[in-house]
Amino acid sequence: MRLENLAAQVSLSFLKHSELKAVIDIYFSFNYTVHSTRGYSLRTMPLFNEKKETGYTAMIKLNDYLYSGDTVIKILYKYMEDLRESARRTHNPVDLMHCNFLIQIANLLEHNDFLTSQSQRLREFYKFMATEYPYLAFTFKGRIKSLIRAEAKFNGYVVEYISDYYHGHGMYPPVPELKNKLSCFRDLIAYRIVISMPKCHLDEETDVETEEIKYLYEIANYLPEFLEERGFTAIVSGSQVERKSAFLKESVQPYYKDYIANVNSSGYQSLHITFYDNSARCYIEVQLRTKGMDDYAEIGPANHLWYEKRQDNERAERNAVPAGECIYFDEAYERVVQLQQLELSKIDVNMFSAADNSLINDGCGLYRGRVILPYEHLSRFQNDLID
Repeated sequence: MRLENLAAQVSLSFLKHSELKAVIDIYFSFNYTVHSTRGYSLRTMPLFNEKKETGYTAMIKLNDYLYSGDTVIKILYKYMEDLRESARRTHNPVDLMHCNFLIQIANLLEHNDFLTSQSQRLREFYKFMATEYPYLAFTFKGRIKSLIRAEAKFNGYVVEYISDYYHGHGMYPPVPELKNKLSCFRDLIAYRIVISMPKCHLDEETDVETEEIKYLYEIANYLPEFLEERGFTAIVSGSQVERKSAFLKESVQPYYKDYIANVNSSGYQSLHITFYDNSARCYIEVQLRTKGMDDYAEIGPANHLWYEKRQDNERAERNAVPAGECIYFDEAYERVVQLQQLELSKIDVNMFSAADNSLINDGCGLYRGRVILPYEHLSRFQNDLID
């Protein structure tokens, strides 16, 4: 039985919501697949955009759970529960994938004993640097991605991938391809090494920035082997770069995304490398920057320009994809927009408060993320020059 035959027997426009759901469930109970002209399998895609065309199910979004005064863990589990129930009811595999992604966030926020072991092994590299580079000032910081930023990233990936696929193929991506794209989050735990060379250690003719970059690459050359000896596995980046730095050893180049030799359009610079922690069975990302690069990324033009560019891109993606044709895109886009418009001063979450969207006191990992590794090393021998 095809959908058009079913529709011919029953006038959908006069059905009650409960009756309409029954018709949809009957249709989805058949074991064969009907393919749409847009490239989706209707067997794995909602029949149509329920929110826009029937009003049957309100979209489940994180924003609606941020005013109860509950802890971030309780909010997260309630959100997952409702999202999963809705996904099962509407046969939405992307929302089920969304739930599985949120489980990872919940585990990081709730069961983080493994982070003690992980941070201690990373601390060994901090001690190594303190011995090998006593003249450098540097910091080690670790952070679990916050719930709001993780939610924005997941939905942003959905929007970006569907938009790019639609633009390139004139149709929407098959669900298995979309699900595969959404299984590649490897920066939920991120560590950052930031170095600085005090000017007092250099003569007036030496360029500080050039010296810092040389040291940064030297540290990057040591890092993969050092951590692999302590239970981590470096992951090939798969990045297709135009330029390779002469300071980065050929043996480690496949593992790094080099945004210093290949500065992006916002001016952002950094070295990124991903490891798999075989003890904790999770991925981590390590970023290496000079203090100047870190300032540019955190409080400089890269931060502001990236935010504006992201909003412009998302507006363009919305215009490029017809509204009402793909519920996966529509709901993900709406969630992203709702998060961008969130007024942090008005939400009510335990251990979180904000005067506005800039002055924030986050003690629960809702917006800022949870700090897991603050180590600072001040340069020694302040009166000595480096030979």
